[in-house]
Amino acid sequence: MNNQTMFRGVGTAIVTPFINGELDYESYERIVRWQVENGVSAIIVAGTTGEGATLSVEEREELTRITKEICNGKAQVIVGTGTNDTRKTLELSLSAQNSGADAVLIVTPYYNKPTQEGLYAHYKYLSERLEIPIIIYNVPSRTGVNILPETVARLAADCKNIKAIKEANPDVAQSDEIYRLTKDFDFYIYSGNDDRAFHMICAGAKGVISVASNVVPAQMVELVNSIFSNDISHALEMHTRLIPIFKALFIETNPLPVKAALSIMGYTRNEFRLPLVPPKESTMERLRVVLRDLGVIQ
Repeated sequence: MNNQTMFRGVGTAIVTPFINGELDYESYERIVRWQVENGVSAIIVAGTTGEGATLSVEEREELTRITKEICNGKAQVIVGTGTNDTRKTLELSLSAQNSGADAVLIVTPYYNKPTQEGLYAHYKYLSERLEIPIIIYNVPSRTGVNILPETVARLAADCKNIKAIKEANPDVAQSDEIYRLTKDFDFYIYSGNDDRAFHMICAGAKGVISVASNVVPAQMVELVNSIFSNDISHALEMHTRLIPIFKALFIETNPLPVKAALSIMGYTRNEFRLPLVPPKESTMERLRVVLRDLGVIQ
């Protein structure tokens, strides 16, 4: 992807199915194929939704290889490689690069609470040692740190392969400021929240890295493509229709509800690696209601 543009549209932050504690590659392949058939533009492997924190390097490499094979140029393959240790992040990023990833998604270092100067140094260090594009991932609710628009713009200006940000700060004004500061660069903004995708793409973002598209890929693609084709009224209609699933997928910690939803749909087991455990029965019932209302299940 060095000489290609970043993806535009829907990138699915894909779940990782397990069976008796091990990766369920058969279910994984089925889910990825379904995503590609429904027109998503990218698959994000081993992200938060994919329980990347509990995957071994070998598992990550195998998932990347399989995903690359299935996507076969129809969708880009992006691997989540961020940790709170810069050197460990580099190791995982080089592994992803060597496994054929088109880009890496690197979350701001969590727990350590680096300063803005520390965040700049972290990403610049990685940029200088990687050949493939880097997508910054800003999710303050999980990491305890917020990378500011000025820091993002500085990195976009100084690092040739820092090409995008997944912005999951609920404050849309921050995304607007990133757009203002980077609009003259070859730099992409992606919404990191499904419920903000409509608003952010209308305001200059190039797409969404989506949890909901695991469950409703065709509908998310339709929503985003409607904005790109200037059919804003239809996009708003789709956004409004999908609000219940956007909400339901976050009534417990992601990825508990989304994997549970896929288990209800018959795509995977409702199984997680500790410290994650299956969601409550009340969550399961809420998901069944929402999925029925959307016509996803009978």
